[in-house]
Amino acid sequence: MTLAPAQVASAAESLLAAEAKREPIGLLSLAHPGMTLDDAYAIQAAQMEKKLAQGREIIGWKIGLTSKAMQDALGIDTPDSGVLYDDMAFADGATISEARFIQPRIEAEIAFVMKAPLEGNVTRMEVLAATDYVAPAIEILDTRILRKDPETGQARTIFDTVSDNAANAGIVLGQQRHAPDAFDLRWVGSIVKQNETVVATGLGAGVLDDPVTGLVWLARRMATYGQRIEAGQVVLSGSFIGPVECPSGTDIHADYGPFGSVSLRFA
Repeated sequence: MTLAPAQVASAAESLLAAEAKREPIGLLSLAHPGMTLDDAYAIQAAQMEKKLAQGREIIGWKIGLTSKAMQDALGIDTPDSGVLYDDMAFADGATISEARFIQPRIEAEIAFVMKAPLEGNVTRMEVLAATDYVAPAIEILDTRILRKDPETGQARTIFDTVSDNAANAGIVLGQQRHAPDAFDLRWVGSIVKQNETVVATGLGAGVLDDPVTGLVWLARRMATYGQRIEAGQVVLSGSFIGPVECPSGTDIHADYGPFGSVSLRFA
């Protein structure tokens, strides 16, 4: 780590204030050009500590930057991860208030709900054995850090994204539940409509060639920070479509065929 504890705490407080006020802050990667991934995860963890102290509960985790295209765009070769809190869960078909988010977007994913903990150097088979069921899901993204610096034109880096809880803002689980081996998840896909217009399609194979691989990566990464995936938690395995902008008045429907469907509306 290159940031002092006081700098980590200050960055975390700024992000929490940005979320509360719905006003994004400037790029942390510009303010701290020498920051590392360890610094970014420390800032994420400092926010987690504050949220838990305020009564929030962790319901799971998200994996991001799983596609080769997104990794190439950021000049990285690794995914990232963030925390799912209880106030981020929305029902299938929910209408979300315009006042809730800054600039929401959505992604289509496969969610894993665990029946046993996962920790450390796990295998693909151990992930499947620890999974209670899989379900279609939509992740809601929002950014408490500007996407681009207005003066320099510099875009967010992975250090900004990780610090900002991997841009995580919400989750909508579909009502269909499947055994983890009931489908070849590489071939589970979704047709995503925005206001009745198809805006994105994709397959599970877009996530590290196999969505299960994301959980293998997550369990290993979390172990380096003394964490693990707990029984009962949900894990968003990574998006297989690009982010879809969702201004006020947007209806979203993700059709996964025999795997199920998910929908929501932004008021």
